Amino acid sequence: MIKLDDFKNLNPKDPGAWPWLVKIVVFVALFTGVVAVGALFDWQDQWDSLGRAKQEEEKLRETFLVKKQQAINLDLIRKQLTETQESFGALLKQLPSKSEMDALLTDINQAGLGRGLQFELFRPGGERMVGSFAEQPIIIKVTGNYDDIGKFSSDIAMLPRIVTLHDIAISPVGGKSSADARLSLDAIAKTFRYLDEEEMAAQKKAASAKGKRK
Repeated sequence: MIKLDDFKNLNPKDPGAWPWLVKIVVFVALFTGVVAVGALFDWQDQWDSLGRAKQEEEKLRETFLVKKQQAINLDLIRKQLTETQESFGALLKQLPSKSEMDALLTDINQAGLGRGLQFELFRPGGERMVGSFAEQPIIIKVTGNYDDIGKFSSDIAMLPRIVTLHDIAISPVGGKSSADARLSLDAIAKTFRYLDEEEMAAQKKAASAKGKRK
């Protein structure tokens, strides 16, 4: 067993005379020191590279998990997109084209006449562009009894094309308020149509010119 005194009595100028156990201990210590110094100076870049590689591996792992989750949800997203496109297409079919507007105005007029209402005013206003659509207001004033006016409003809502009633005002004709009195309905009916390709091109050109002037 090596004792501390064994090291105190060593002659550094004559290592060959040292005991074998002492030689082994010194050799192991020197070897360990050389390895440690080499690791510190020679392997430092490799340790840094290893650390960067581990960080990159972690980032790639996170990216993989994100991509995997996206792939799992891809079918659901595609299904939702298809449903949205179908819903939009169905709504678009409820908007008349430019050539169908006259027929729609006739349908609104016929809906009132079919309920026995008398049109005092039926005046289409100027169109207003709203994005990819054109809004067509129609000022109407009809007279009739309460039930017929209510059914006329329902008929408007049931038309195959989108028509909405706004600014509705109902008042008795001649100021009479009896149950069988005739009523007057003032309202603005609004319908919408989609713009054709030429109108869309003109709309984009006008927006581009407006942007350049700014």
